[in-house]
Amino acid sequence: MSVIERSIHVGWSLRVFFTEDVFSPGNPVLRDALADAGPRKALVVLEDSLAQALPGLEHQIENYFSVHAEPVRLVRPPLFFCGGERAKNSPSLVTDLHAQIQRHHLDRHSYLIAVGGGALLDVAGFAAATAHRGVRLVRVPTTTLSQADSGVGVKNGLNAFGQKNFIGTFTPPFAVINDFYLLATLAPRDKRSGYVEAVKVACIRDSKFFDELERNAEKLAGFEPDAMKQLIRRCAELHLDHIAAGGDPFENGSARPLDFGHWSAHKLEQLSNFKISHGEAVAVGMALDVVYSREIGLLNPAAAARILNLLEKLGFKLFADELLNADNANLPTLLSGLEEFREHLGGELSITLLSEIGRGVEVHEMDPRAIATAVAELRARAGK
Repeated sequence: MSVIERSIHVGWSLRVFFTEDVFSPGNPVLRDALADAGPRKALVVLEDSLAQALPGLEHQIENYFSVHAEPVRLVRPPLFFCGGERAKNSPSLVTDLHAQIQRHHLDRHSYLIAVGGGALLDVAGFAAATAHRGVRLVRVPTTTLSQADSGVGVKNGLNAFGQKNFIGTFTPPFAVINDFYLLATLAPRDKRSGYVEAVKVACIRDSKFFDELERNAEKLAGFEPDAMKQLIRRCAELHLDHIAAGGDPFENGSARPLDFGHWSAHKLEQLSNFKISHGEAVAVGMALDVVYSREIGLLNPAAAARILNLLEKLGFKLFADELLNADNANLPTLLSGLEEFREHLGGELSITLLSEIGRGVEVHEMDPRAIATAVAELRARAGK
């Protein structure tokens, strides 16, 4: 047998811009982000709930491109798509986007610009990654969660076979533009959701950021703009740092520290038929893993108490009734989330727990009895 082997190294540049009122004709951020050897074509997909909350946004987008038509030409008025998990459960939306890309002859140097929350960005990102093996994707995240976390990452996913993100790709976007102005219409529940990802990344990466979140907890709970901007920027920066320097941007291994608290969160979302939002589920999942970390002797009680208290101060509930669901054999349904998580990772189970605030550690098994103890504690804490 003979073998030819080469190492292939691919370089990516991921830019995240921070601005306000991105579609104002006088704001050059989007134009400058897209300008290269032009002229190029662009297709915009817009989340319908955002369009309803901001009447006239569709026409503002069209006007922006008419003013800046020389570098980039809008091929048609913005498309309206649903958001939330309904979008990620609808593969037909990907087909619709592929059809639009084909109809308007977009090529690999054209742009698909997605304006919406994380679920819509996932759908558009998957369509962009699979049309012509890659159309340039520009994300304009419109929720706190997507501006701080999912919108600045390299993953795109659709739900299938009852599992979250079963179908997807790893494809860095051409650019991300965080517009704080677009968060103004969010309900308090949605404004809050992104906070949990900041707590998560602080817990596993940056104790000083955790201290800052504690100091600003009251302002964040009241949605004070400057505190929110500071949280979003630092959270996005830490996520980018991990992707760029963590050594495994496309998750070829089994370790996924940025998924701290997510193994149970994904299961809780499914068990609730997605009535529990992703941010709310991650808050419960983090609380579960924090108590579990303390229960097995990894994390000291004072640190665990600080994390649980911060989550509650920010407005999160730390228990969900779905944690108590049982299967036909009367075993906790939650435990099946561990096997689904292992299968999704590939290879061995790899769960991030905490040894201290700012330092995550990987474990490769979890004790069902200690999980049950953690669930019982969170239930008692919630007065259930």
